Amino acid sequence: MHLPHIQPFDKDPFYFFTACIEGRRPILNCEQAFDVLSGIWTRSAVHDGWFVGRFVLMPDHVHFFAMPSRESRPMPEWHKMWKSVSARNLCRDLKLASPLWQADTFDHLLRNKKSYAEKWIYVCENPVRKGLVKTAAEWKWQGEINILKVE
Repeated sequence: MHLPHIQPFDKDPFYFFTACIEGRRPILNCEQAFDVLSGIWTRSAVHDGWFVGRFVLMPDHVHFFAMPSRESRPMPEWHKMWKSVSARNLCRDLKLASPLWQADTFDHLLRNKKSYAEKWIYVCENPVRKGLVKTAAEWKWQGEINILKVE
């Protein structure tokens, strides 16, 4: 018997992540941040075994969904890698002082399609709730790198 809040071991894990900029500096809603992060996450599938799906860059934080492959780099190592590479590039390109990212990254294991749909609505509506745009579709700093299948 499986309890409803426990994910079976034979099911691929599917995560929702949030990472914040140190001091909540509003620096991510720009072309450089979009290019750096989407580039790292695009290469991540091959290099680290992590497949990033939908994402939204807010001025001071990022939300994204990801799934590891069975041979993926452990989650803490993967977060350290993409944060380190993105910090180095963004600090250089935007002439920022480090540290760029807060040390912790919020992660939430999603259980099913309904949980994913609820989180995606929350994420894509975030720029609207913050008064940055009138509709979610207007927000330029979002995308989808891999189409992630969730059960």
